[in-house]
Amino acid sequence: MRKLVYYIGVSLDGYIAGPGGEWDFYPVGDDLSAYMNAEFPEVVPAHIRKAIGLEAEPVRYDTLIMGRGTYEPAMAAGIASPYSPMRQYVVSSTLGAVDHPDVEVTVGDPAGLVRRLKQEEGKDIYLAGGGKLAASVLPEIDEMIVKLYPVVAGAGIPAFSGEFRPTMFALTGTRTFDNGTLVLNYRRA
Repeated sequence: MRKLVYYIGVSLDGYIAGPGGEWDFYPVGDDLSAYMNAEFPEVVPAHIRKAIGLEAEPVRYDTLIMGRGTYEPAMAAGIASPYSPMRQYVVSSTLGAVDHPDVEVTVGDPAGLVRRLKQEEGKDIYLAGGGKLAASVLPEIDEMIVKLYPVVAGAGIPAFSGEFRPTMFALTGTRTFDNGTLVLNYRRA
């Protein structure tokens, strides 16, 4: 069965972005970029892949789920399908339909969507964020890949923003990069 994997970058104080959605304060070094491009090329937005000449096929994911806040920067730049060729689901009650065959806006039960997608054939499902969406599908998250950046944000969008619901995960791997960033792999305990 397919797995839902929350692949996310966080600050030392648990924020996936600043208060205005900023993420450019995360220090990404060459070795981290090379690792991400080799292991997870599909998580690099399509317009960036094109700009840097990254032409790899999807390695781990063929489907992505994101909230409206994660999708907004692409919309602002006029990009309808930021993670092509993956199927992309935007969970939003306020966003209308998107005119692109790879993108579907869904309203309603995101956990139900995840359960349905897990039953389909294919690669794993990439949960991109945000914190409210991640909290709403926490019972469905099978793995987490956390890029822990050596920076304190002070405020912003938390990795999980929802009700108090302690959920255990087991550490399955770590990798350290030159700038002090850690990539931590977890699976549901």
